[in-house]
Amino acid sequence: MKLPLARKILDSHIVDGTPETGREVGLRIDQTLTQDATGTMAYLEFEAMGIPRVKTERSVAYIDHNTLQSGFENADDHRFIGSTAKKHGIWFSRPGNGICHQVHLERFGIPGKTLIGSDSHTPTAGGIGMLAIGAGGLDVAVAMGGGSYYITYPEIVNVRLTGKLNDWVAAKDVILEVLRILSVKGGVGKIIEYSGEGVSSLSVPERATITNMGAELGATTSIFPSDEVTRAFMKAEGRECDWIPLSADEDAVYSSVIDIDLSALEPMAACPHSPDNVKKISEIGNIKIDQVCIGSCTNSSLLDMMKVAYILKGKTVHPDVSLSIAPGSKQVLGMMSKNGSLTSMIESGARILESACGPCIGMGQSPNSGGVSLRTFNRNFEGRSGTKDAGIYLVSPEVAAASALNGYLTDPRELGKMPEFKIPELFDVNDNMIEKPADEKDAGSVKILKGPNIKSYPDTTPVPDSLKLNVSLKVGDNITTDHIMPAGAKILPLRSNIPAISKHCFIACDPDFPERAVREAPSVIVGGVNYGQGSSREHAALAPLYLGVKAVIAKSFARIHRANLINAGILPLELENESDYDILNQGDVVIINNIYDSLKSGEFKITTETGKITVMAKCPLSERMRDILKAGGLLAYTKSRLN
Repeated sequence: MKLPLARKILDSHIVDGTPETGREVGLRIDQTLTQDATGTMAYLEFEAMGIPRVKTERSVAYIDHNTLQSGFENADDHRFIGSTAKKHGIWFSRPGNGICHQVHLERFGIPGKTLIGSDSHTPTAGGIGMLAIGAGGLDVAVAMGGGSYYITYPEIVNVRLTGKLNDWVAAKDVILEVLRILSVKGGVGKIIEYSGEGVSSLSVPERATITNMGAELGATTSIFPSDEVTRAFMKAEGRECDWIPLSADEDAVYSSVIDIDLSALEPMAACPHSPDNVKKISEIGNIKIDQVCIGSCTNSSLLDMMKVAYILKGKTVHPDVSLSIAPGSKQVLGMMSKNGSLTSMIESGARILESACGPCIGMGQSPNSGGVSLRTFNRNFEGRSGTKDAGIYLVSPEVAAASALNGYLTDPRELGKMPEFKIPELFDVNDNMIEKPADEKDAGSVKILKGPNIKSYPDTTPVPDSLKLNVSLKVGDNITTDHIMPAGAKILPLRSNIPAISKHCFIACDPDFPERAVREAPSVIVGGVNYGQGSSREHAALAPLYLGVKAVIAKSFARIHRANLINAGILPLELENESDYDILNQGDVVIINNIYDSLKSGEFKITTETGKITVMAKCPLSERMRDILKAGGLLAYTKSRLN
């Protein structure tokens, strides 16, 4: 059979299982990455496994999320991660070096390799032909220890690109079009593979923008071929030796094909409060805006920054607009300072932020109450910005910059003819903010530094054969990990302290939930469609676990969150009939018997305490997943196998 590119990489890395759609397979992982919001817990988990040295080809720890240091917590986490990296063979990207996905693309990504990262936007590296997948921190810890990473073998969807983008139409508009077509749940169980003659017109940063927001589709990952454009990018980074050509077989077979004519696209925006609520700028109209934020792992490359600087040069940001710009890496920021882009931004009145995630995760720059904010980010969930009643629109850097000058949502095609923007033949490469780990012979003398906010992984217990559970919470469709475990400047510093962060669990839906869950433990949560969409944060499973949640009953689950629930020893039960959702209510008591037999069959019978109501749920599990639940989670399972 003629193979897609994704299948070629997948199949060459399978170490366990059969490459058949819907079957579980274990993959050999070449590289891992973490960031500081998820990394502390991942390294505590790695430490608990007792493995002295990572076994991957390259593992990198980045500091880019919790860089606002208003207390000791974030600084302590950074110190812990740095000392752990040095001891255990992990490269360490210091604060200020840049956003993990931007830096990894620049300095470490290799076509044809596998990468998993404890961040849902790890698929950014698909822009250079990597098979890059977002995962929970515990999955990353296991991979660092040499274990396989398990996924359900996905369908491969081909997005076939023709034509070429018109002036001021951007890569962001391409992925917004894909989101408009497929929705935030349309990529679940799938890899999105891009092909067609239109691919060659897109630079690597543009491709990376598209693969980055594939996470919003719920896709396992997204990938572009590795071609001469990829080669030129890697040569510019001084890494041409890592380049190899990669593409799908001619006439490769896909599960489905989507055709997009790049020349037919126009500037678009994702309207509040979902990345798939996509409309054309021309349809939305000239709405007044209050804030513009440019940056994030989606749109902070040098190419993006050069376009923004060109639009702003010699002009002044509208007096009613606050404009902030965060270049994606030290490399990008340094080159901006040399080519004059930074000067153009500063003179326009833009506020220059550090090379970090910042506003994208609610870490500063929250809009005014009821404000309209245009952001070049990847998510616009309600409240994620830090202002619950703000209207967040996701747009391209071109739309953002033009709008910042006018004070209203602006179609950048009004700017006229666009000049040609080229990636430099050589980037300014300076890795002085990336620390190599200690040599293995010296690692024993390295001391791990832990602050008082760093607590151990929460205790887990094996799933029993029967459970009597209070329904402690019922929520609706498209519940995100931001609903379950909010981000933001107040809560993110608690990521290494599960007892403390659990007090904020689900407060966006019900402020009384944490106390009620403890009081009613053990309990179950009832959810709707696509439960757990969004980031890879395993805290959205660990905090409920700490509060006594033993199961979640939902209409359907997002991929990473379902895996994180299993890793935490929590049953993810999917209703066989979605209408049964209406039967189960907060305050009910449900009983699940014969759990061990149900784990084998995948069929669960759930009855109310009175016995008057019975609903059926499914939970298809591999033998490995069943063993993880019986052991009390992936950490206990892994430790038992190591022992």
